[in-house]
Amino acid sequence: MIPLKSPQDLAGMRRSGQVVAEVLALLKEMVRPGLTTLELDRVAERECKKRKARPAFKGYGGFPFTICASPNDKVVHGFPTADPLVEGDILSVDFGVELDGFYGDAAITVAVGSIDPHRVRLLQVTEKSLELAIAQARVGGRLSDISHAVQDFVEGQGFSVVREFVGHGIGRQLHESPQLPNFGPPGQGPRIKAGMTLAIEPMINLGGPGVKLLADGWTAVTADGLPSAHFEHTVAVTENGAEILTRL
Repeated sequence: MIPLKSPQDLAGMRRSGQVVAEVLALLKEMVRPGLTTLELDRVAERECKKRKARPAFKGYGGFPFTICASPNDKVVHGFPTADPLVEGDILSVDFGVELDGFYGDAAITVAVGSIDPHRVRLLQVTEKSLELAIAQARVGGRLSDISHAVQDFVEGQGFSVVREFVGHGIGRQLHESPQLPNFGPPGQGPRIKAGMTLAIEPMINLGGPGVKLLADGWTAVTADGLPSAHFEHTVAVTENGAEILTRL
């Protein structure tokens, strides 16, 4: 069963989504050469406390940090570290909160100073694929229409889609039904209904689609060592299309 949210539920999710959007915007402004991702993590936790929100990831399945910080070839679930960011890096930051019983979840990938043209295009294509996927989150469509929109665009641009990690339903739990891959044929799966709330999150590689897990049991990296990008929004399906809950 895919939970459908009431107007009251959606009001709660808007509040949690706005906290996520505000904190991610603050972290994005901080990113520069010389900054450490541990510093970003501390700021994110501090900002959660200021807003009376609980970091959604910290303690989830044993994850020890407030944000996932995944530079360069790290795809998702990277641990913040004391290593300074370097000019030319890209950094994916995934962040979620729980506020008054409702969750919000989003991710951005940010350039650290000036980056090479291949990385610029990777970020542009990944963010555009999220936009195209969100446009498919409309009443009467099929869930796989969202998945197909990502794959069709990304592979047409010469990049590859990570298959091991997927988007998900979200609401009173961080991860709810359904799972939402970023690949697959259109016209498959359940009908999209008003009240569905989804975390749509393309993870796109500059090279091949393969990933591997590091010894920490969390951090996924590209198998070929080439960069990866990640963008995510929490969205609500309405009769008038998708409402992005994690956008300022």
